[in-house]
Amino acid sequence: MALGSFIKPLTPPLSPQAGRGCLFQSPVRRPFKAGARASSCEAPMKSAGKTADHKAPVSSFTIQPESRGDVAARERLLDSAFGDTRFEKTCERLRAGRLPARGLAFVAKHNGRVVGTIRLWSILAGGEPALLLGPLAVANSHEGQGLGSRLMRYALSEATRRGHKAVILVGDAPYYKRFGFARDLTENLVLPGPVDNDRFLGLELVDGALNNAFGLVIATGEKAARLKPKMRKANIRQVA
Repeated sequence: MALGSFIKPLTPPLSPQAGRGCLFQSPVRRPFKAGARASSCEAPMKSAGKTADHKAPVSSFTIQPESRGDVAARERLLDSAFGDTRFEKTCERLRAGRLPARGLAFVAKHNGRVVGTIRLWSILAGGEPALLLGPLAVANSHEGQGLGSRLMRYALSEATRRGHKAVILVGDAPYYKRFGFARDLTENLVLPGPVDNDRFLGLELVDGALNNAFGLVIATGEKAARLKPKMRKANIRQVA
């Protein structure tokens, strides 16, 4: 199924300062409870941080391209959400040592603080150009505000605008089907390591983009520059 009818609801409204991010007014909605089974290999929205007595209300936040100044905060958020085991997952083999796809690494900020992250990576999915999405993480203080969905919609809209044709991820099917992801689109694909096949999902941004996809998923993203050992943990190439 192509993104098709999902495009309009996936496209967030731009603020007058769209070049520096998009401003959202948070709607009143039923909270989404993140699945405890999420891993750093996967895209399911994961909340980070200890549960506070009172979660910070979100009246507005921005989604904007990730900058080098956001890396340390993004890594702390991912460490809190997923722990060190996030670097041991199968999908990390497709990200390690590489940069995210050009223009497809985003952070969500509230009052200048990073409260969400999402990135997409260039791959070949059984010979067809595609993107790998994930991980997706939201700060515990902003869980249940719809921020995970907003990040997804924004990232998919940008991927479509930039001419990408398909996206794959490992995540909870009941959550991701709302964005058009389905298991049948990845049935002929193989990840470079163990994975729960029921959680291996695909989305066609263009009809038929994965029709001829068959075989191994491999990384094709630009390689990241080597950093000194003490800087590697916060390297922008580390994606979650």
